[in-house]
Amino acid sequence: MSFTTRPVEDLDEVCLKIRILLEGAVERNLCEGILLSGGLDTSILAVLASKFTLIKAFTVGFSKASAPDVEYARLLSSRLRLDHIVYFFEENELCKALREVIRVLRTFDPMEVRNSAVIYIGLRLARDNGVRTVMTGDGGDELFAGYSFLFNLSEEELKLKLEKLWETMHFSSIPLARELGLEVKIPFLDPEFKSFAMKISPRYKVRLEGGRVYGKWILRKAFERMLPKEIVWRDKAPIEVGSGTTILPRLFNEQISDDEFEAKKREYLEKDCVIIRSKEQLFYYEIYRAMVGRTRQTNLSGKSCPYCKSSINENATYCRTCGAYLI
Repeated sequence: MSFTTRPVEDLDEVCLKIRILLEGAVERNLCEGILLSGGLDTSILAVLASKFTLIKAFTVGFSKASAPDVEYARLLSSRLRLDHIVYFFEENELCKALREVIRVLRTFDPMEVRNSAVIYIGLRLARDNGVRTVMTGDGGDELFAGYSFLFNLSEEELKLKLEKLWETMHFSSIPLARELGLEVKIPFLDPEFKSFAMKISPRYKVRLEGGRVYGKWILRKAFERMLPKEIVWRDKAPIEVGSGTTILPRLFNEQISDDEFEAKKREYLEKDCVIIRSKEQLFYYEIYRAMVGRTRQTNLSGKSCPYCKSSINENATYCRTCGAYLI
């Protein structure tokens, strides 16, 4: 079914089109498995995919921390009777995944590395269980304003911020899957659905519900009768929070002394002109330096990150190499 490209304002019409178009996108991107966090986006995809195939669901969590994703993913999997595999990874396995992520993505941005290591472990779990194509919920937050930093903007500011976000969005699941010999499919980025989602008024994306501000409000309303209430109105939880890797900064603070951190921070500033901002980042930078090499500006006539000297786009406010923000 095709729809007009004019901006749509009627709530029921928008919800209906979201359901129809996203179901079509899922059908065109069917996979053997799905990385299921139990968040809104992956839960919607699991519900839609289960209409067409017996999809395997994979959820991972850090054994040393609370991993709330597991509880929500189990709730949905029980409701849908999915073949659901839950796996808790240990610290040594996480350290190996961190190294692989840094090597493949060529970054020492703590948040990117922390989140992507969980994705890497989940993808590898799928591969080890015989799955070759994996569905992810990438794109939902970008298209529907799921991030909290978008919540306090005016409608026009939100529109402009989203358009800028759409120009730069990238997803680590794609190169990590390729490294593991897998194929990732992303229904939210299906061209027809993506085009429609971009045209939905920002006033439907961030909105009050029950006295609270929610991102992805229209997506929640579109599927509120198809999902458990706990999942529909679940707060956006970054991968690191849902999986438990959010405790990594504390672990590195315990393992690296203040004296060692200060000494190495000075050393890398003098040798490489790199500003290290935390003990966790120090750990990642030393891996990056050994596996990728020193950071450098590849475009001498362009803009460079003031923290690590890597080349960045002229309009960039974020460095993908070191994670510096508002540069």
